[in-house]
Amino acid sequence: MFSSYIAMPAWAQQIVATAASPGNVLSVEVQIDPMGKLAYDVKRKGKEVIGLSRLGFNLANAPKLDGNFKLVNKGVSDHDDTWEQPWGERRYVRNHYRELRVEVAQDTAEQSKRLKRGLSIVFRIYDDGVGFRYEFPAQPDGRDVAITDELTEFAVAQPATAWWIPAGELPGLEELVQKAPLKEIGTANSPLTVRLEDGTHIAFHEAALVDYASMWIRKVEGQKLRAQLAPSATGPSVVRKGPFTTPWRTMRIADDAAGLYMSDLELNLNEPNKLGDVSWVKPSKFVGVWWGMHLQQTTWNAGPKHGATTANTERYIDFAAQNGFRGVLVEGWNKGWESDWGHGGADFSFTQAYPDFDLPALSKYAQQKGVRLIGHHETGGNVAAYEKQMDAAYKLYAQLGVDSVKSGYVHEAGTMQFPSAGGGIHYGNYDSQEGVRHFVKAVTEAARYRIAVDTHEPVKDTGLRRTYPNWLSREGARGVEYNAWGNPVNPVDHEVKLVFTRMLSGPMDYTPGVLSLVGADNKVFNSTQAKQLANFVVIYSPIAMAADIPENYAKYPAAFKFIRDVPTDWADTRVLNGAVGEYVTIARKDRKSDDWYLGAVTDGQARTVSVPLAFLDPGKQYVAEIYRDGDAADYRNAHRFDLVIEKKTVTAKDALQVRLAPGGGQAIRFSPQK
Repeated sequence: MFSSYIAMPAWAQQIVATAASPGNVLSVEVQIDPMGKLAYDVKRKGKEVIGLSRLGFNLANAPKLDGNFKLVNKGVSDHDDTWEQPWGERRYVRNHYRELRVEVAQDTAEQSKRLKRGLSIVFRIYDDGVGFRYEFPAQPDGRDVAITDELTEFAVAQPATAWWIPAGELPGLEELVQKAPLKEIGTANSPLTVRLEDGTHIAFHEAALVDYASMWIRKVEGQKLRAQLAPSATGPSVVRKGPFTTPWRTMRIADDAAGLYMSDLELNLNEPNKLGDVSWVKPSKFVGVWWGMHLQQTTWNAGPKHGATTANTERYIDFAAQNGFRGVLVEGWNKGWESDWGHGGADFSFTQAYPDFDLPALSKYAQQKGVRLIGHHETGGNVAAYEKQMDAAYKLYAQLGVDSVKSGYVHEAGTMQFPSAGGGIHYGNYDSQEGVRHFVKAVTEAARYRIAVDTHEPVKDTGLRRTYPNWLSREGARGVEYNAWGNPVNPVDHEVKLVFTRMLSGPMDYTPGVLSLVGADNKVFNSTQAKQLANFVVIYSPIAMAADIPENYAKYPAAFKFIRDVPTDWADTRVLNGAVGEYVTIARKDRKSDDWYLGAVTDGQARTVSVPLAFLDPGKQYVAEIYRDGDAADYRNAHRFDLVIEKKTVTAKDALQVRLAPGGGQAIRFSPQK
């Protein structure tokens, strides 16, 4: 079986269509060989970055869409507009691309009816990336399109280094990011980030993942990668009725790691907001009983150490009101936590509280204090049970003024429970087509009740927050809780890997800000205290948890001030410098003021980074409130708490020498001088 494109001599290839990005940075060629096989390549500034790569499909109910293609039509068009995000890393996003549409038809002798089967491939070519998708027409005989295998390839043209997490493994998206030569990786989740020999960076991902299986990326030979669809437990990976479009296959392409992060490629490839007025979606910070549970001080289930009691929740509401936090997350409030919920979830009720938790009274108490409860739906990966209660659960929250919910799907990959057509359940992958359908359903149903969603153990983000702006955030990576009980805890380079891998897909509810730097059983964070502050700027989420317990914030009031001050919604974002797995510096402008915030973090190496302040408004003086590693700071010893807070006056003409201790960071607030 030949699984990869068989390269033909150059004279045998026919270039049937070509187009370049608006600034002539990237170009795409589409070719058909003498066997009628489709392929494409990508050049950057005239140099090949993606070599000839196959296109096509294997089907379960029809001959494969791979070969015997002839060009039917082609066209090139330009598009340039700017759209406004209701919330995000920047308020305005420019969507400037050149579109190349290639329509082909397949006429094979294998088909007794000799039907011509059509297929379109649409490329959108930006100066900072390429997205392409397939468009399936209605099938001539009315049958479904049943896709068993997508033959899309990405042939990386130069020797490359990759940063990746494995796909199809039990922890789902919560594997540690690995670094390896690209030719040595296995099957990866996306985003998959690579650095070519000449320094060019590429991030492979997808956009607008709706009613389709998630794309894994499998290394087939050398540096040739191929799309692999998350398998279904009930048949082909994807079954759809035509006409339909696949998700976009995306490649961000930039000079460096910072350029990858600055791209809005996946957002731009999603459809505009379908929800209308979303002023009810509120980016904010919150606190909650969560970290005490991970420290084993309290429990999710009822009993003598129950965390979600009325009295304890009132204490957190008071703390939130006193310190300017909008939300209080209360996990473990609902019945069902006594069961082996991580391997079932069938006993959860999403409307019935434990006797020691007064949901209506607490919601009223919170609102009187200017605070909102954040709802919690842990499903244990049991979609079948959750969907039966979902409408009633959302309705209850809406009646009580709970306008956001954190949902959880704790399970091992391959064991999510779905409803079967004839009743009962079957097991499958969270990122299969039916898993993807469920996550979108959960968000769109929540929108009917004006509820925002923060999904944990999710399907990966592919930019759908543009289409459904109530999908505020997700987990989808190894979060801070691994510092409580993980074996190992998160490594010292974890955040600087996440920024240029996981964070390229979208917001992450990372739960930063643990100033105690200690988990359960005295497990120690690989971090300085300054790095915990910087993570609020570096790891983006519009809904961000100040994760530590109130007692620890009382112990470190000076550091806590930055956590109280830092916003979560931004007018602009600039990645000033960085290298994958080494360091990064990000500046963000508050959407509600003229303040800028800067976060810088490093791996285990101490370094000093020069940071020009050209992002500040010219002609203005700013007071820089700096939270930095002290001279003795080091994540490996007791000096991890060495934090210096100082102020200085700066302008856009200045450059700061940002010193980062081993495992350290720096957080700065820039306020215009009055």
